[in-house]
Amino acid sequence: MVLTVERHEGGVALVTLSKNASKNTFNSNNIETLINSLEELMDDISCLSIILTGTGNFFSAGGSINEFADAIDEGNIGSVVEEMTGKLHSLLLKIRGSSQIFVAAINGSVAGGGLGLALAMDYRISISNIKFTAAFFPLGASPDGGVTWLLPRLVGTQVSKRFFFNNEVWNGDKALELGAIDEICDYEELINKSLELAKKWGKWSVMSRRSTKQLLDASTSTFFETQSPLKLKEN
Repeated sequence: MVLTVERHEGGVALVTLSKNASKNTFNSNNIETLINSLEELMDDISCLSIILTGTGNFFSAGGSINEFADAIDEGNIGSVVEEMTGKLHSLLLKIRGSSQIFVAAINGSVAGGGLGLALAMDYRISISNIKFTAAFFPLGASPDGGVTWLLPRLVGTQVSKRFFFNNEVWNGDKALELGAIDEICDYEELINKSLELAKKWGKWSVMSRRSTKQLLDASTSTFFETQSPLKLKEN
């Protein structure tokens, strides 16, 4: 089993990665299942918000370090990374452009492509005892998963540069202090807090949710006068 999907009141869907999928999210089978499940929820007009969480000590650790090491030894690391990031980037673009509210309920460590997955979401609730890291430089790679676009928007360019080049590891409190996550809570409260937030943010109209997400993403690359005028809600 790769994941479970639970439906809650208020149009909230809770997607929980299995222990194995949390540790190795971008294994070809795991990522395909995750993509298919999230796309199905995004196509469901009754689903207003989506929570993603993991199991055990990981929220999402991205790809397997051992698989990357083997690919480096075999000389095909480029094609492996290209295949993985192609699938991941496509998913992240859909998340950013979706009308659904996405909440990351960060139950454990976040690394690699899993970092991009968490940062792409609309809100991040975390426990304190996590490891929040990129982990790309030790592999001789540059950050993927859109993190070089996503992280600076939250914490600033120079903080992001230090994070990558120092190969820093932040705990939940440090990530909160810098703005990479939005809220810290106890482990026992994580899912209930996420459900409350997802229900609260998901109650607004489709137009309000989708347009505001897209306008905010475009705000640093457009002029003030190009930002869309007020639009009436559709529902």
